[in-house]
Amino acid sequence: MNKSEIRKNLLKIRKKKGLQSLKINFRHIVKILKKNKITSKIIGGYYPYNFEIDANSILNQFERRNYQISLPKVRENSQMDFFHWSTKDPLSINHYGIPEPTSNKILYPGILLVPLIAFDKNLNRVGYGGGFYDRYLKKIKKRKNIITIGLAYSFQKVKKIPINKHDIKLDFVVTENS
Repeated sequence: MNKSEIRKNLLKIRKKKGLQSLKINFRHIVKILKKNKITSKIIGGYYPYNFEIDANSILNQFERRNYQISLPKVRENSQMDFFHWSTKDPLSINHYGIPEPTSNKILYPGILLVPLIAFDKNLNRVGYGGGFYDRYLKKIKKRKNIITIGLAYSFQKVKKIPINKHDIKLDFVVTENS
């Protein structure tokens, strides 16, 4: 299967399942950070859209532990940056219908929670197909070390994802079962 077919099939399944009650265990993410000696206190997240894993409870817990939170904003030329956000701050809706922070303060996360549609055992991912995360990761990895943690439902794991030279693998994937 190509990426478009994988994307189409899994988006349909994700929408059908009504998975709002499934949660990622925050302790699994903390365990990854401790095991890998990650000390960054800036975490990039996302506001859930289109039946994605809800990262809000995870971001709340990080904020309570004095992490700075940032969310993505899509910019001109299909670029993306992460901007300061607190769980108490308002959001605005971008032209894709995705909530974004209203802040103009760019924060470069050291830990990035990544939404995805599919992943494989080699930590390749399929997103919505715009390449926003791949471009962002290529850019930020020139500035600093960053650890990427994909958040997914266990059914989103597929046998093999076809990759190209622009695709950037995740460092970890956490599901409701891991």
